[in-house]
Amino acid sequence: MHNFNIVKKTMEIAGKQLTFETGRMAKQANGSVFITYGGTSILVAATASKEPKEGTDFFPLTVDFIEKMYASGKIPGGFFKREAKPSTDATLSARLIDRAIRPLFPEGFRNAVHVVITVLSFDGINHPGNLGILGASAALSISDIPFNGPIAGVTVGIIDEEIVVNPELDKIEKSNLELDVAGTESSIVMIEAGASEVTEEQMMDAIYIGHETIKGIIGFQKEFIAEAGKEKMEIVLDLVPDDIQKRVENDFGKAVEGSAKIHGKLERYEAFENTKTEMLEKYKAEDDEETFTANERYYKNAYEDLIKKFVRNAILKDNHRVDGRGMDDIREITCEIDVLPQVHGSALFTRGETQSLGVITLGTERDEQVIDALGEEYKKSYFLHYNFPPFSVGEAGFMRGPGRRELGHGALAERALKPMMPSKDEFPYTIRVVSEILESNGSSSMATVCSGTLSMMAAGVPLKKPVAGIANGLIMEGNDFVVLTDIMGLEDHLGDMDFKVTGTKDGITAMQMDIKIEGITKEIMAIALEKAKTARLFILDKITETIPECRKELAASAPRIETLNVAQDKIGMIIGPGGKMIKHIIEETGVDINIDDDGRISIASPDKVSIDKARNFISNIVNDPEMYKVYDGIVTRIEPFGAFVKFMSDTKEGLVHISQLHSARINRVEDMLKLGDKVRVKYVGLDRGKVKLSMKEVEGNPKPKEGSTSSRDSYQKSDRRDGHRKPDHYRSDRPRRRY
Repeated sequence: MHNFNIVKKTMEIAGKQLTFETGRMAKQANGSVFITYGGTSILVAATASKEPKEGTDFFPLTVDFIEKMYASGKIPGGFFKREAKPSTDATLSARLIDRAIRPLFPEGFRNAVHVVITVLSFDGINHPGNLGILGASAALSISDIPFNGPIAGVTVGIIDEEIVVNPELDKIEKSNLELDVAGTESSIVMIEAGASEVTEEQMMDAIYIGHETIKGIIGFQKEFIAEAGKEKMEIVLDLVPDDIQKRVENDFGKAVEGSAKIHGKLERYEAFENTKTEMLEKYKAEDDEETFTANERYYKNAYEDLIKKFVRNAILKDNHRVDGRGMDDIREITCEIDVLPQVHGSALFTRGETQSLGVITLGTERDEQVIDALGEEYKKSYFLHYNFPPFSVGEAGFMRGPGRRELGHGALAERALKPMMPSKDEFPYTIRVVSEILESNGSSSMATVCSGTLSMMAAGVPLKKPVAGIANGLIMEGNDFVVLTDIMGLEDHLGDMDFKVTGTKDGITAMQMDIKIEGITKEIMAIALEKAKTARLFILDKITETIPECRKELAASAPRIETLNVAQDKIGMIIGPGGKMIKHIIEETGVDINIDDDGRISIASPDKVSIDKARNFISNIVNDPEMYKVYDGIVTRIEPFGAFVKFMSDTKEGLVHISQLHSARINRVEDMLKLGDKVRVKYVGLDRGKVKLSMKEVEGNPKPKEGSTSSRDSYQKSDRRDGHRKPDHYRSDRPRRRY
């Protein structure tokens, strides 16, 4: 048997045991941890290349989050019956972990690092996402990979007005807040949240109550690291030599400072590029070939550092932004609706040099998205897709499927709008929102929220309230800092924080924070939230100026959906044997019908007449005929004693006795009717469970053949011969006289 050197630690969080273990699994990784919380278990392995990756000027970190379907006792679908590409939820979890740990690696570290989180067991109660943050931190911290941790992450909810840490998954659905927060012992490093109009004060309380739990988990990690940690590897940081940095600044500092003040994005970037080209040509001429080849990338990195320095200093010391705005100014906003003629709803939202085209498509329940992940399979009737083509930033590139960035931005915008979406009972449509980013210079995801709101209001989707979003930034040096409202692309790239907040006039619906430093203080968080609220209210005014309320009518091109509810025991009658009846209704009316198990029926068609026809069909199936009400029918069978007629959209059949065909006596049924005749019949009750109908004195029926009728007296005498009900003195229940 193996002699495993196992280190194992346990603590309690929110009433459940959290266990860290190392030394038994994945021992060839630089660091690996097996974590169990409740009945959910993950394995996290962190590895790093021994040498820096040549030719890179960024930190090559990859985080993969792998969901194994066996973890929840499921066999993967599809032909191959094995896990394929990551689900959207897995991709978002990977992004969440990446954003939490990335700021904590040393600047200039260029060794490739790969963190793999594998979900091995899932109890359906405890989500593995935040365990992934804990596991990544622990695996990196006990490894020889340089990492300025540890950190921890928790989920925070507000349930029945009470803030709860790590609520179970079924309780999250009832929560007004789903907040994922990660932090060090001293500060917050990452936030991801969805909410139902929580206030800024509630959000702050939730973040910092979560942070108190994080502090306890970090103390627990430190004990684990002290016992299981390795000595850190020796690394060479890829930093620009001081002499090269000074040379570039002396030669081109003034030019960069001037270019940084150009207001237009493309013009500013062109000026930066021209100066960089001039710099490289100058140094290529001054250096020998070997020296220039060795230093070229340092020249480029020094030039980028120079841009960063001048842009940040101008903001921090001179209160000057590159486009001339004040610290809290929002770029010019233009809102337009109905920009596309044939779609169900459309809007164009432009803020500065960022532009999102929002497009709405309305569908039926058949168009719902089926989600099959670790948990139970479910359907989504509202979803948002975000597209970011290369031309939006003036580049030529490949158009492929959505990457992690597109999925992440789309998920944030979808989450922002979700609390304001109408219920299925209010609006029985499947709603697809697509954001096409046509221009981008900062916070295109927030532009997506605004274009999504405008386009849904224009489409007639009854949003509870309009939603808007804004992205704020941070420039921080030592204890000095400035929080910026509505950051543009350069400020995002060179700044220390990307802080996105969405909401209505009454509260926050989503929030996301990414930072490039090791954390931010409570003071900065409060300032950023307050500035985001002011900006959000300003943008909401622009939206409601364009379209004050949701339209009452759908576009002419949109499908119409109407719903009705029937008793559950009637569903089988509507479907019919082998689906015969439902198929007949669809063929006759041309509508699309969906029946839920609870008896809710949706009827969809662009044509209102067809919907009414189908509704009438179904109503006739589930409802009994009304006494003395006249119905349209068709003759289906003729007998000597009368005619059988189908009525109520062919769902009911009854007998019109020969005596009830006409007010005069009819000698033969065939003298008045033939198979297939359309007739109008009156419901007159039941006879031993059989439906009785009458055509007497009902207008719109065929006329008897000439000479085929007799007088009323002769008709009454014929009652006994034809089996009609006898007068009382012939009733069989009267005593018979014997002779």
